[in-house]
Amino acid sequence: MLKVGLTGSIAVGKSNVCSIFEELGCRVLDADRTAREVVEPGTPGLASIVSEFGSEVLTENGELDRKRLGAIVFADENKRKLLNSIVHPLVIETQDRWIQRCEDRDPQGIAIVDAALMIESGGYKRFDKLIVVWSEPAIQLKRLMLRDNLTREEAEKRINSQMPQEEKKRYADMLIDTSRGYDDTREQTVAVYNALRSKQ
Repeated sequence: MLKVGLTGSIAVGKSNVCSIFEELGCRVLDADRTAREVVEPGTPGLASIVSEFGSEVLTENGELDRKRLGAIVFADENKRKLLNSIVHPLVIETQDRWIQRCEDRDPQGIAIVDAALMIESGGYKRFDKLIVVWSEPAIQLKRLMLRDNLTREEAEKRINSQMPQEEKKRYADMLIDTSRGYDDTREQTVAVYNALRSKQ
């Protein structure tokens, strides 16, 4: 099985690219979804977060208040690193189990893990290939403001809290530029899929 990491900064269109890969027959795991699962009520992940950040990061019904926690960690790099040190190992463990299940079911398939912080966490080293999805900075900013209903300043703060896109691109085996809309992105994604297939 070919193990592929897919990453890119916030609001560059990773989800779109992943849905195209799924259509083409790849198995795709969204690390954001995994990150939510490992901090659901009753999990050791949530207990660790509460012990470090306090119960004010919980909603009234005991779930993680993502907005409140986000406000804390986006404003303080050390707290963001602390949160990542709790969540990342749990996410990686879950991803590895998922990859193993995919391999058992479909040894000749392609398994793609989509994770925003794959390079920063070092997680990309576990994969055979790394795809970086990117877009022109002005388009990324506009998409983020629209998607999350943020002011320009809030959106810039979130973008600037991540590794710059140009730096991410240096790690890539393959690049997909989503700046020119869906049809162009689809064409590039199909080309990358064909290239991955030829490497098997």
